[in-house]
Amino acid sequence: MVIRLEEVVKVYRLGRVEVRALSGISLEIPRGEYVSIMGPSGSGKSTLMNLIGALDRPTSGRVYIDGVDISGLNDDQLALLRRKKVGFVFQQFNLIGKLTALENVALPMWFAGIPRAARMRRAKELLELVGLGERLHHKPAELSGGERQRVAIARALANDPEIILADEPTGNLDTSSGMAVIELLEELNRLGKTLVVVTHDLDFGRRARMRVKLRDGMVREVER
Repeated sequence: MVIRLEEVVKVYRLGRVEVRALSGISLEIPRGEYVSIMGPSGSGKSTLMNLIGALDRPTSGRVYIDGVDISGLNDDQLALLRRKKVGFVFQQFNLIGKLTALENVALPMWFAGIPRAARMRRAKELLELVGLGERLHHKPAELSGGERQRVAIARALANDPEIILADEPTGNLDTSSGMAVIELLEELNRLGKTLVVVTHDLDFGRRARMRVKLRDGMVREVER
């Protein structure tokens, strides 16, 4: 299993108030799976995403990413795990406005210590892969929403991660652009990437082979 959660509880403290975001979740995601995580607002989707992406640690229980228990890692070790294992695609794109598409995609490779020539070559290849070979030197403001999201997907692939974690990747896109992004993510899954999508879009969510439904911080149903 590339992702495994064992009796995971996550509690946040807001002043004197204790908020239980996850209540004993156990879940296994096989390598190469296509998973959607669905549920109403407040069901724990974002918290679960943060744990699967090694952005946070559980209050109790265990989260394993490719066999590594993240609860025992320090911040630097978590950052290294994310860099090697997880590519993120966000609803808001999170591109740097002053950088070109090529520079945005190359940035994670700079953090990984890859030489400039190699990272620029791979960034160009990835942008060509997502259909933006003619937009390498355009900045985010010069791109459509769908094009920005494709740049974000190329950036997520920069360090060749095992897992692609997409948080509402079509939330800010029109229907046509959203479908193009869905099909691109699904093609990456067919190429062997483990794809985990957090979505409110039921039609999108139902396309996944494994569908996890959350409510009140618990897994209520897993469909395959």
